[in-house]
Amino acid sequence: MTVLVVGSGFIGRAVADAVRAQGTRAVLAARHRPDGAEDWTELDVTDAPTTRKAVEQVAPDAVVAVHGPSDVTWCQAHPEQAWTAHVDGARQLANAAPNARLVLVSTDNVFPGDRPDNDEDTPTRPANAYGAAKLAAERVFAKHPSGVVLRASLVYGADPGGPGRRVNFAAECLAQLRAGRSVTVPDPQWTTPVHVADLAAVIAACLRGPVPRLLHVSGPERVSRLDWARRIAARLGVPSAFVAGVPRKLSSYASRPENSCLISRRLPELLATHELRLRDVDAGINALLAGPNRDIAQ
Repeated sequence: MTVLVVGSGFIGRAVADAVRAQGTRAVLAARHRPDGAEDWTELDVTDAPTTRKAVEQVAPDAVVAVHGPSDVTWCQAHPEQAWTAHVDGARQLANAAPNARLVLVSTDNVFPGDRPDNDEDTPTRPANAYGAAKLAAERVFAKHPSGVVLRASLVYGADPGGPGRRVNFAAECLAQLRAGRSVTVPDPQWTTPVHVADLAAVIAACLRGPVPRLLHVSGPERVSRLDWARRIAARLGVPSAFVAGVPRKLSSYASRPENSCLISRRLPELLATHELRLRDVDAGINALLAGPNRDIAQ
C-alpha cells in the first residue's frame, strides 16, 4: 500500500510518520522538498497537470489531503486565495485519483461557534472564510466514491516550527513561558484540542477497512484557551500572572468562533476497533514537555 500525503507541515509529517509506523509507504507531496524528507514528490495541488503527474508517478492507494493555508486570520483577509487553495486543490486531487481512498482533514470552523457540542449531524454554517473554504472542499470529497472527511478540533503537539510557518497554540504558549515571557490569550474561546499524534493515528486507521464518510476527531476534554495556558504555566511552575486573558473580539482571534468544539457519535467505535485512545489536556501537556520546542520571538 502507498499513501500520498498532500501537505508537508505539522499534521502532514505526523500522518506520514503514523503511516510508516504501520509498515506502509508514505510519500509527502509539496511544492518544495521538506527538510529531511526522503520520500517526497513535487506537487502544486491547485495545478491540474502537476497534480496528475504526481499521482501518476506515486500511484497511491490512498491520498490524505492536509493542504492549503490554515491560518484563520490570514484566510479571513485573503478569502479568494484561501478558496482557491482549499477548494481547487480538493477538486484536482479528486479528479487525479478517482480510484484511491481520499481523506480530507477539515476543521471545526465549518460551525458558527454558538454551541459546545457539534457532532457529525449538526448543521454547518461556517464561522469565517477558512471554514467556508473547508466546507466547500468537504463537498468535493463527498462526491468522490471513496472520499472521507475528518473534521479535527484544534491540533497541537511539540512543533519546532519553520520558516514562514506558525507554531500551534500550546507549543507557542510553552515556548513563551519557558523563556520567561508572558502570554496573552483570547477569552472566552473554547476548544476540544486533539494531540497531533492521536489525530495522525486516527487518520492512519481510516486508511484500513470500512470507515464513516464523515467523522469528527477531537480530544476528550473541552477547555478554554485561557485555562489551557494556565495549566501549562502551572506544569512549568510559572506564576499564573504570566497568563492574561483579553476579550476574544479584541484579539487576533476575533474571526474564530467562540466554541471551536467537536464531539463525535461515530469515533468511539473506530477507536475501539483499532485500540486507540485520545489523550486529555494534561496528558497532552506532558507530551509537549517531552518533545522538541523552540524559542519564539515576540
